[in-house]
Amino acid sequence: MRLSALLHTVLDLALPPRCPACGAIVAGTDRFCVDCWRSLRFLGPPWCATCQRPFETDRGAGAQCAACLAVPPRHDGVRAAVAYGTVSRTIALRLKYNRRTAFAATMARLMARHLPADATLLLPVPLHRWRIWTRGYNQAALIAAHLARAGGVPHRVDILVRTRGTPILRGRSAAERRRAVKGAFAVRDAAAVTGQRMVLVDDIYTSGATTDACIAVLRAAGAASVTVLAWARVLDEADETD
Repeated sequence: MRLSALLHTVLDLALPPRCPACGAIVAGTDRFCVDCWRSLRFLGPPWCATCQRPFETDRGAGAQCAACLAVPPRHDGVRAAVAYGTVSRTIALRLKYNRRTAFAATMARLMARHLPADATLLLPVPLHRWRIWTRGYNQAALIAAHLARAGGVPHRVDILVRTRGTPILRGRSAAERRRAVKGAFAVRDAAAVTGQRMVLVDDIYTSGATTDACIAVLRAAGAASVTVLAWARVLDEADETD
């Protein structure tokens, strides 16, 4: 134990832990500096009882937002650790494009509090095989694996698959996004889905077009419920820059 502690001390001196957003030296792994921590907007009640979009004021138990009242969503809730912003965006992009795979654990640690108590199976939003081959991994799958360990809920990466590549959705209208992902997902093992209370894991939740397409095939395969759990949620699509 003393040797192990000594080695950790030497490593901390040589390679001190740094803030995942700005790179400043911090007290421990997965910790943020004070400024980056303060800039994160953590999401929670009061929020829409259906989609968990935050309200500015408490509207009472069971209150729904206008969008959910107008068109009931396919999902059973959209939960996210933080609102999309400069810090949350930076971490997501570094995980996705810069191979900073350790950031998946950082995200999962803050997402775990929103994991539904009745969840029975975690599934990541899948990437097409060509995207995985070029990137080397699916960032949502990395996050789901850490969430599974934190919450004690099984996760699978082989049930929900993306059957074809899809274009970048940024800048497209809601209708264009729905058309772009229509028919792009499939369930490989319906028996593994039937009756499950599923959590669909992703890094960023924007318009819901991708997750809605996933949920449609999961529901058709017999899922009892599907909740979306993301690292960050875009609350104003004008802020979506990536």
